[in-house]
Amino acid sequence: MATLLYRLARFSFRRRWLVAAVWAVVLAVLGLGALTLSGQMSNSVTIPGTEAQRAIDHLKERFPQAGVGGATARVAIAAPEGQQLTTEDNKAAVEHLVDELKSAPKAKSVTDPFQTGMVSPKGVALVQISYGVQASELTDSDREAVTSVAEDARKAGLTVEFGGDALQAMPETGATEGLGVIVAAIVLTVTFGSVLAAGLPLLTALIGVGVGMAGIMTVSGFTELNSNTPILALMLGLAVGIDYALFIVSRYRHELGEGHEPQEAAARSVGTAGSAVVFAGLTVIIALVGLTVVGIPFLGQMGIAAAATVAVAVLIALTLLPAMLGFAGRKVLGRKQKKATGRTNGERWARFVAKRRVPVLLAAVAGLLVIAIPALDMQLGLPNDATAAPDSTQRKAYDLVSSGFGPGLNGPLVVVLSDATTAAATGAADEISRLGDVATVTQPQYNAQRDTAMFTVIPKSGPSSTETEQLVSDIRGLPVNDGAELSVTGQTALQIDVSEKLADAMLPYLLLIVGLAFLLLMLVFRSVVVPLKATLGFLGSVIATFGAVVAVFQWGWLDSLLGVESTAPIMSMLPILLIGVLFGLAMDYQVFLVTRMREEHVHGTAPQEAMVTGFRHGSRVVVAAALIMISVFAGFVLADTTLIQSIGFALAFGVLVDAFVVRMTIVPAVMSLLGAKAWWLPKWLNRVLPNVDVEGEKLTKRLDDDKVLENA
Repeated sequence: MATLLYRLARFSFRRRWLVAAVWAVVLAVLGLGALTLSGQMSNSVTIPGTEAQRAIDHLKERFPQAGVGGATARVAIAAPEGQQLTTEDNKAAVEHLVDELKSAPKAKSVTDPFQTGMVSPKGVALVQISYGVQASELTDSDREAVTSVAEDARKAGLTVEFGGDALQAMPETGATEGLGVIVAAIVLTVTFGSVLAAGLPLLTALIGVGVGMAGIMTVSGFTELNSNTPILALMLGLAVGIDYALFIVSRYRHELGEGHEPQEAAARSVGTAGSAVVFAGLTVIIALVGLTVVGIPFLGQMGIAAAATVAVAVLIALTLLPAMLGFAGRKVLGRKQKKATGRTNGERWARFVAKRRVPVLLAAVAGLLVIAIPALDMQLGLPNDATAAPDSTQRKAYDLVSSGFGPGLNGPLVVVLSDATTAAATGAADEISRLGDVATVTQPQYNAQRDTAMFTVIPKSGPSSTETEQLVSDIRGLPVNDGAELSVTGQTALQIDVSEKLADAMLPYLLLIVGLAFLLLMLVFRSVVVPLKATLGFLGSVIATFGAVVAVFQWGWLDSLLGVESTAPIMSMLPILLIGVLFGLAMDYQVFLVTRMREEHVHGTAPQEAMVTGFRHGSRVVVAAALIMISVFAGFVLADTTLIQSIGFALAFGVLVDAFVVRMTIVPAVMSLLGAKAWWLPKWLNRVLPNVDVEGEKLTKRLDDDKVLENA
């Protein structure tokens, strides 16, 4: 592989204008496609194969007039303090508001609280708006048309707040996320001591992200994508794009310092460091594509889109970057570039760890376990109005409904009976009404064929409580007469089904990505021990990150400092998403750091010295790469949605722990402890595994032989 990449880099360097033009055309074509072909993204979540989703699909087919699956808005209205909504003036104001809401664009039905009985003795009324379209099809003007009609009611002294998925706008990235790029530029400038050398990784990463994002937007015109899909791709595309280019540029400067001409230096840097980039990228891609096995479509979409963006970042690092180096030449060295003399901080740290490897190793492992303790209390759930910011209208509507009717009305359960007789439906409703934690059961409604019945169950407890979860289980376990089939759907039921599906998929997913990555790392390092150590270190990073996420987003530690406005159960999809993404990124650092140790070992250096030398060369790049990734991910903690905040924080903290505790501390300690045994590989496996020459041993030998022939 090293030889192939060497030739590719020489071609890109010599034909730099052609390579740059090709990438410019790709970016322009995809950009045009994004502008002309992109479609509307969706906030909807479908979970095929679950009971809740089957019930929704059944109602859409047999009971379309029920409007299940369309967007809904909830309008909570409260009387002035000390008054009731039933007074003449207040009732008139509410009825006027309802009449105004009935003219809302795309609204299918609007309930009158005085007719439905949704007026509580505590002076709170609830109006429900049902739409014939999904929330993703509603525009900002559609949402504005709903919220603007509250003005007259508020002037009359009423409190009016809005909730429901119809009011949720698509998540967007703002200017705050750009802070990560600014910090990355500063880190690169300090690392290289050259503005030009710092600018190259930023430029190529931004081009790669532009290509990836434009491609995703173009694809959205042909298939429905979840609105969070481009955000994960943006996060990872920026982070790995900068890191991969950083690794190659750093090696290019090293090769120039060894006396090679720019073209030869670029070719050698891509042939060696580029090989590590390919395998690092492959581990990230495997982890992301592996999300498709979970069985939740939008997670699979996020994984594939992000994997495609990472693949673009790898291709750009191998082709466009050497072309850019052709334009820059020796200018990347900067005016004050000097050959390093004496011990570096990386070498000092490596020798310190090697000298005190056992206590350092024990301290690092103990630290990870302590940080992981909050993970024992992790609770999972789906986002709802309860997780919105305290000053948002969605959260205020949620609190009004809870105070007026009880928390259960915020999470109603929809019970569906297919092939049901009237007697079976009535009997099921009576049975459910006698269960614990049931506040209300509505009368069954029937479709035109009267073969499907539907009624609503209002729990006494809130939608995220364990009592409501148990109620769903109890309802599903009830026997039904006359051969009818009972199923439960609604937000709480969907949440339970998502959690179960993710739990069932967790082990197969881990086995898939860890197994494939283990094989990949055996190819890279030609060792059984090093991949095993890398995997165990990753597990330490993951459990520590879970602990930190629970402490911040569930317990509320440091929430004001980090801008987290409300605490709630952790998003159900975050753990498996974090495992996939963090595994790929963790293996990046493993490859970047240990390939140089492997390279020194292959060229005959003693094990301890190979570890120290490899660490000296790789540590500065890994530290810079980690700081850049942390900066990029941390920028997303300032986003408006809790899901994006939690993903950004989890990835930033995970990279922090993995880079500085696992890779920079535990890895050199274990490598020093194992010595030559770290590179153990059974002889039969050594014969079976192909030699991909990641460390460039064959390439270096061939180039040295060619040089000897030239001088002969």
